[in-house]
Amino acid sequence: MSHATPQPAVRYQSPGASRWLLDVFSYRQLLGLLLKKGTSTRYYGTFLGWAWSYVRPALQFGMYYFVIGEVFGMRRGMELFALYIFSGIVILNFFRDALGSSTNSITGNGTLIKKIYLPRELFPVASVASTFIHFLPQVILLVVISAIFGWRPSWINLLYVFTAIAIVFVFVLGLGLFFSAVNVVFRDAKNIVGVMAMFSMWTSPVIYSHEMIRDVLPAWIYNLYMVNPVTVSVELFHSAFYREVMPGQVSAPDYMLTNTLAGIGMAIGTLLLGQVVFRRLEGDFAQDL
Repeated sequence: MSHATPQPAVRYQSPGASRWLLDVFSYRQLLGLLLKKGTSTRYYGTFLGWAWSYVRPALQFGMYYFVIGEVFGMRRGMELFALYIFSGIVILNFFRDALGSSTNSITGNGTLIKKIYLPRELFPVASVASTFIHFLPQVILLVVISAIFGWRPSWINLLYVFTAIAIVFVFVLGLGLFFSAVNVVFRDAKNIVGVMAMFSMWTSPVIYSHEMIRDVLPAWIYNLYMVNPVTVSVELFHSAFYREVMPGQVSAPDYMLTNTLAGIGMAIGTLLLGQVVFRRLEGDFAQDL
């Protein structure tokens, strides 16, 4: 009588258990499909299509340049004020658009989430990544405009650009994980994000220089303001583009390296916090949706 060959023990895994964000890399094909959906449907049915990635920031820039620069006269004494504004608006737009889309990423895919299991982190990651793809044309436009005024790429400028983008990407992904999970339970979250996006233009030195508020705010508030990851990224873009073209026009912040390291730390901390909150709430996503 033959004996059956013993089979190796099967390691069972409880449903929903995962390696958090690391599981996203195990679903690369699905992530690719979500990215394709996010990029192809964003301007679906529009006449201009992808041209809106250029038109919208250009109109936004024109409005701020005229109102802030001309009407309020903030361009006086600052040469190429237009380039200063645009280099800040570009990175800020990435933050605001990615935050808004990632916040709605879970509620917007409720039908799929209720039917099958998959790492739910895929949705905010795909939202931030697709926003990044639409952000690239704005960077290209900024590079072209800067080159017209004499900008030439150098390793330090490229380091500034890549560091700024990485900080915003990590920071907004953390916020996206946090608010997308909270938004399932409390739909007020998307309104809070809308308020944050509205005030982000004024809480970073995009349409004014950091020098204008340095002597107005108490030192400790100013220091907190300068280590805000969005502010750090805006100043890195200013250094990469505007200060390279107009050296000495607007001085770089004091302790810029320290501010950058602090901004990186805050972005990573936000990502960890967002992931923890997301994992804590995702067990009730299907029920709450």
